[in-house]
Amino acid sequence: MVSTTRQTALLRGDVLIATDNHTGKGAAVTAQMYVPLVRSQLWEQLNDYSRWVHYFPDITQSREIEASVKHQVKQQSKRITRKLYQAARKAFILFTAQVEIYLHVVEHLHQSIQFRLERGTFADFAADLVLEDFGEGTLITYSVKATPMIPAPKFLLEQAMRIDLPGNMKTMRRVLCQS
Repeated sequence: MVSTTRQTALLRGDVLIATDNHTGKGAAVTAQMYVPLVRSQLWEQLNDYSRWVHYFPDITQSREIEASVKHQVKQQSKRITRKLYQAARKAFILFTAQVEIYLHVVEHLHQSIQFRLERGTFADFAADLVLEDFGEGTLITYSVKATPMIPAPKFLLEQAMRIDLPGNMKTMRRVLCQS
């Protein structure tokens, strides 16, 4: 349930950010935003992973490696698993970091996408994208937990995520609404 104040902020286009505890030297951040499209319209774009280079400017490559579909009869839902490869480049104050990750992805049709690290240049990485009906459109909640292999103070990593994620989410909304 979203409070009236948060609902108003979301509907006017704000991206709401919250941090969470994450073990070790990693960071965890959750962003929420409203998109004036229904879930089915968003779904077709969000699970086209080659488009993620447009949503997140630091991602330089995003491609599907394999996919499989499982139908869950009891719940009348479809679950799709995929393997993805993504590469990104992030410029920091004095250096540029390049990362690549192989992800195991689980999609629950029109509801959620879970990204889990299989291997790559992170000690750990997990992200969850959840879609919920909200007003005339959809509330997207995107939670990320990550620990890079490059040594960096936890507070800097968290601050970078808090700064980058709202801009990335706004870019995502703009691209989704243009299609």
